[in-house]
Amino acid sequence: MEIPETTSGAVLKRERVRAAILEIIEERHPGAVIPSERVLCARLGVSRPTLRAAVDEFVRAGRLVREHGRGVFVAAEKITQELVPGAEVLSVPPAAGVWTSRLLETAVRPAGARVGRKLHLSPAAPIRHLTRLRLVDGAPMAIEYLHLPAELVPALTEAELEDGDLYAHLRERHGVEVAEADQSIEPTVTTEAEAALLEVPVLSPALLFERLTSDRAGRLVEYVHSLYRGDRYRIRSRLTLSPSGAPQPPEAHHPGIPPGDFAPDRPVSFSAHGVVQDG
Repeated sequence: MEIPETTSGAVLKRERVRAAILEIIEERHPGAVIPSERVLCARLGVSRPTLRAAVDEFVRAGRLVREHGRGVFVAAEKITQELVPGAEVLSVPPAAGVWTSRLLETAVRPAGARVGRKLHLSPAAPIRHLTRLRLVDGAPMAIEYLHLPAELVPALTEAELEDGDLYAHLRERHGVEVAEADQSIEPTVTTEAEAALLEVPVLSPALLFERLTSDRAGRLVEYVHSLYRGDRYRIRSRLTLSPSGAPQPPEAHHPGIPPGDFAPDRPVSFSAHGVVQDG
């Protein structure tokens, strides 16, 4: 399809402005003010609405912070939390910043149809339903909803849910040693209640994580779904493009790589990193 010149020109101009602002962000330290709209418009040769639209995009993405009456500032630096691939047990190395949990709800009740199906249990099976607010350096980062078969953790305490590594507690105090997890991630938006907990506007972008965790015997021991702030958490991946290995089917597709960009006999290995913006 041919794109009209006026449309392509507008797209290119917006990308040029975006690239210029991104360069300004990367040149400055967190908390530094960026030049005023008047200065940037003159420097880039664009109108204020065009510039403002680009700045708003970075504000929504959490790269800039607008303070009424003061100006626009570079947001705090991001820290990285890497999920290690190929580990013998499920392992998440410590991320920068202090991670804590605040228990919002705990109850034992029937699994219900959906959670029971996830954990391969009867809808009537007793489940520990838990809700935690995860914080980084005291600032809310995510809401975590955990579902654990009650018979596996009959003595799980509130202190264990708020302090330390939950998986370490499961292993050392309850004899449950997690080994593998199947996790999916998708975009969503916050409800009014979620927004209040995360201290963001209603319908703010967010990332929904769903994870099913199994132990060394292959038994499903945990179903979790978590809502992470979209302005402070993003996923970064590292791809290793191997020149040799088993051929892949022609229809194979890797995130962010359009089909056909790489030959089918060059397999791609993948590792993911969660990047958290330090508040």
